[in-house]
Order: sequence, then structure tokens, then C-alpha cells
Amino acid sequence: MPDIYDKILSLGKRRGIIYPSYEIYGGKTGFFDYGPLGSLLKHNLEEAWRSLYIIKEGCMEVVTPVVTPFEILKASGHVDKFLDVIFTCQKCSSSFKAPDILNKEVTLPEAGEAIKKGITCPECDGQLTAEEVHLMFETSIGPTKKQPAFLRPETAQGIFIDFYNLYRFFRQKLPFGIVQVGKGFRNEVSPRQGIIRLREFSMAEAEIFFDPSHKDHPRFSQVKHEQLHILPAGKKDIKTSLQEAIKNKIIGNQILAYYLAITQKFIISAGIDAQKIRFRQHASTEMAHYANECWDAEIFTQRFGWIECVGIADRSAHDLQSHMNATDADLTAFHRFDHPHKEKKKLVKVKMDELGPRYKDKAGFIKKQLESMSPPKSGDITVVLDGKSLVIDPSCYDIVEEEVSLEGQHFIPHVIEPSHGIDRILYCILEHNYQEVEKEGEMYTLLSLPYKIAPIPVGVFPLINKDGLPQVAYDIEQSLRQQGFLAFYDDSGSIGRRYARMDEIGTPFCITIDHQTLTDDTVTIRDRDTTQQERIKKANVKAYLDKKFFSSEKRF
Repeated sequence: MPDIYDKILSLGKRRGIIYPSYEIYGGKTGFFDYGPLGSLLKHNLEEAWRSLYIIKEGCMEVVTPVVTPFEILKASGHVDKFLDVIFTCQKCSSSFKAPDILNKEVTLPEAGEAIKKGITCPECDGQLTAEEVHLMFETSIGPTKKQPAFLRPETAQGIFIDFYNLYRFFRQKLPFGIVQVGKGFRNEVSPRQGIIRLREFSMAEAEIFFDPSHKDHPRFSQVKHEQLHILPAGKKDIKTSLQEAIKNKIIGNQILAYYLAITQKFIISAGIDAQKIRFRQHASTEMAHYANECWDAEIFTQRFGWIECVGIADRSAHDLQSHMNATDADLTAFHRFDHPHKEKKKLVKVKMDELGPRYKDKAGFIKKQLESMSPPKSGDITVVLDGKSLVIDPSCYDIVEEEVSLEGQHFIPHVIEPSHGIDRILYCILEHNYQEVEKEGEMYTLLSLPYKIAPIPVGVFPLINKDGLPQVAYDIEQSLRQQGFLAFYDDSGSIGRRYARMDEIGTPFCITIDHQTLTDDTVTIRDRDTTQQERIKKANVKAYLDKKFFSSEKRF
């Protein structure tokens, strides 16, 4: 018997939701196409996410390139750290991610030790070898003097690179949030989980920049009593309020906790079963190289168990600091004091007549670092130049004591990042809302999707294909489209078959035009979830749908 995953893929292919990519050429694992209805469903989900983060949370959106120069991902740490340890079978040539075989994150030496202890290929029992492989797709910029580059593994770096411009856009005030929705690419070793593990996937990420000396969130009081099912690293899972999680130091700060709360609200409103959500904390051994603390929103699925769908990470100042170290750019923010502070202070006074000739075009960047430092009590002063430590000769500066008036101080903002995997969330929505319903001895499929993400909101049918009913139905369908509702006209087959087709793709309401319509201008509207029908005036259809879509619990 096929399980629910197979049923969803079958439904998806039959009804234009998802298809395997490049199918007539045999297909390629890790790639899926969204069909006409799948594209609408995905668009509606992304728009719901934008509504939350842009309209309700006050973030702004940017769009940055997919192709990312080598030096940016070198500075961010991805070139050196974005690696997987894999096993490859010498007999059947199959490859496997080492954590999938050993059920834990491992280093390359640990994978080698596992081989020595007798672990073999799960496919053919053959001898394994272990190696590290890079997860980014390599490309180049330019047709002749090619510059190395990658397809981006995340949308975040484009946002960090733009920080200076964005900080000015927000009038140099923190906190502020920037979002980006787009494609990410990871050259997965062996994506055996269909739409769950893709090589090209859609992400919706937010980067929330804030002053690290102010880790309280202004709206935390609105969510502090929210109950979350959480699994702290190395401990048993518990259900607790966010307030208690902060108090017991399970979650690091209010800002991080706040975004756990709105992540839960969002995925539930998108159609995820609230009983199948948990937040799992990353252990130190699996933490991404940029993360200070990270929680995954995991959703339970029948075939794959718990799968990560959203990562909420405290990236601290890692990215901005890394790009400052690699360039001469100033990616700091400025905290202005309420009143200037006067104080005696030891300062580093740079001798440009010594520093300039030695370091030439880098002298200005070194000078800025030196003058922003507190002088050491003893020993030399070290700055960072081109990502490397550089000891500055004492002949290039003096240590002086002066009374200074401080207007404020520069600091590097910290970042909280909620990163949503759109494709995984979409699959889980389909699974959690998939039902098989028996009617008159026959089984048919129902997708009980939230109204605002259903690909087709309204079906419009003439009861029969004569007596002028098709024209009236067509006019209603066209009128609804002009008023903003994507309606779908269908006159093929029995009315029951047409209802079943709409139920199968999650259409919330169906309007039927019959002979009574011709005499009193009324139509019937059928509710997908209850199958109840209501007769209303044709002129009131738009108002009826508006009320249903914007006041029902099934709305977004």
C-alpha cells in the first residue's frame, strides 16, 4: 500500500502541483518543478510570510544576486566550513552523508574510525571510504578572465553586504529587519528524500539587526505565555512557556524567543498541525559556523519523521565582523548617549608620518582601528588586516591621556535570523491537510487548506450545459476575477465530480448556477469542509466571500 508521501506525489503530478524535474530525460534527484497549481500554492505561502514579516513585523525586503563572488563566501566562512563528511562505497559507488549513517554529527577522523570498526555500505555491504565534500555549486563570473564564484547557499550574505546602505535607509536606528525570499543552492551528496531535500530550493529569511546591549524585545510581553514543545540540547523534550524558558536560561534572549513564538504561529496558520511541531536546540557539535545559538522548528511527517523546516539562529556579530575584517568597510552602528560623557581617557595617537609610508593605502583603515581601541596595559597593539592579525610597531603611535567628550560609541550589531524552508513547509502543509473521505461508497481526496493559501479560492459551475446557465456562470467567474478572486469555471462531468475535483486541490468554496438562478438571481455556495450549501443573492457573492476569507479561522 502506498504511504501518504507517495499519495501526495501522485496527487501533485496528477493535479499540476509538483512534478519531478527533467522527467523525459530520466530526471535528476534533488530537483522538482512546481506546476500551475503548485506555483499558485507556493506564491500564496510566500505572500503570507511576507504579510507577517513586512506588514505586521515592520521589516523591509531586498533582492540580491544569486551568484556570489568567492571572496564574500570566503570571508563569511562558507568556503572553509560549508562541508559534509560523506561515505562512498567502493563496490556500488553509492554515497551517503556520514551523519545519516552514524545518526550523529561527526568529523572526518571520526568517520574514519567508524570504518575501522566495521561499518559498511547500507546498500550492498561493500567497503566504505570517507571524505569531506563542498556543498556549494561552483561557477565563475566573466567569459575570459573568469572570477571564481558560487551559487548562494543562503540569501543572508547579500543582506549583510548591504548593511551600510540599509542602516542609512533606516535613519541609523536599531533594531530593524530585512527579509529576502528567493532561491538557495546546495549540492547535496545524495538527496533521497524527494521534495524534502532539494539541491535548488526556496528560502524566506529575515535578518533582525539589534544592539547587543539591548536583548529585550518590545513585544515579548505579547508572546511570553505562548507554550512551545521544545527539545533542549542533550535533554528531554518539555512543554514550557517562553517566559519560563528565558527564566530558566533554556533560550538565550528575548529576541530569539520572540521569533520562536511567531514562527510557531505562522506555520500553524499556514496549515501545520500544532501537535506535530517542536523546537529542537542545536548541540554545539552541529552548530553552523556562524551561529551562537540555534533552534530548529521541526515538523513531524509520516515517512521522514521530524524534519527541520525553519532555523532560528543567533548569528551574533559573526557576519558583519567577518566582512569588516576582509574589507575596509565600516559596518558598525552608533549608539548616541543622552548626554555627552566627559572623561579622562588613554588614547592611541597615530603617527601618520610613520604609519603612512609603511602601509600606504591600508594606513587609513589601520588608523581607524587603532584610534577606536583602548590602549593595552602592556605589550604591542594588534589589528586585523585582510583577515589576518598584524602587530603594529610602537613607533607608529603614542599613548596619550586626554579629557574627551564622548557623544556615543560605535558597535557591531548582532543578528537574529529566522530562515524558512518554503518547499519543506509546503510539503508538510499538504501532508497535514490531506484527507481521504468516503462518500456514497467511494473514496475521494480532500485538501483542507487554509483559505488564503489555497491555489484556487472559488469554483464556479453551471448545473447543466444548457438553458443559458453556462453564460451566467461564466459571467460570475469573470466578475470575481475582476474583483480579485481567482475563480475557476468548470462545466465538465456531474456536479458531484466537479465538487470532488475542487476538494482535491483545496478549493474552499464552489458556486453553482441552476434554473432557480434564472428566476430569482440566487446561487448556491458550497463549503469545502462541511459540504453544507447556502443560497444567497448573486449580487452578494463578493461580500459573502470577503467575509469568509477575512474573518474565518481558516483565513491566514
